[in-house]
Amino acid sequence: MGEPAVVFENVHLSLGRGAARVHILKGVSLAIAQGESVGLVGPSGSGKSTFLMALAGLERIESGAISVSGTRVDALGEDALARFRGAHVGVVFQSFHLIPTMTALENVALPLELAGDPRAFGKAAEELAGVGLKDRFAHYPAQLSGGEQQRVALARALAPRPSLLVADEPTGNLDAETGAAAADLIFALQRERGATLALVTHDPKLAARCGRVARFASGRIVEETRGREPAL
Repeated sequence: MGEPAVVFENVHLSLGRGAARVHILKGVSLAIAQGESVGLVGPSGSGKSTFLMALAGLERIESGAISVSGTRVDALGEDALARFRGAHVGVVFQSFHLIPTMTALENVALPLELAGDPRAFGKAAEELAGVGLKDRFAHYPAQLSGGEQQRVALARALAPRPSLLVADEPTGNLDAETGAAAADLIFALQRERGATLALVTHDPKLAARCGRVARFASGRIVEETRGREPAL
């Protein structure tokens, strides 16, 4: 195992205010090596998706520390955090979160444009071709199937060549066959690029494809087991 790409140290996080405030993460610690894949499992409300959002810098923690590629992301200001996330973290959601008024090519190019990349559209085209969508550049999300939309979302997440890929139920809105194809693509691209993968899922078979599985319960990691790395 290589040097840790991700380090959570005694992280606490609560959501809500006043009487509605809920303690979600309760002293979570976890280290993930560069290039490693970790499946995050557990019942709804156990903290696994909140862990992922904190890892991606989309939720602020109360105490503890989070390091990604040697940078304390919990210590960054909002602007610096947005820049860091854009360069180092790719996020894939269950609901795709594509912009409906943009074509597939424009959706994938957007994070590159925001980062000032002069080759944004060229790189976006390469990414879409890489996920099998070279004939869908000009299609809008509503003109694409669920599986195609998820591939656009994956291409968008990977376009900046992030060192960390986080995926929250990436097959949750897909049928079994389409979901299996999307999962194959995620693992293939993750391994090809040597990216670190943190994947939340309710599917034990999908989680088991990761090198390690961390089980959440009541805001804590209660068990870690070895998965089975997908064959090269």
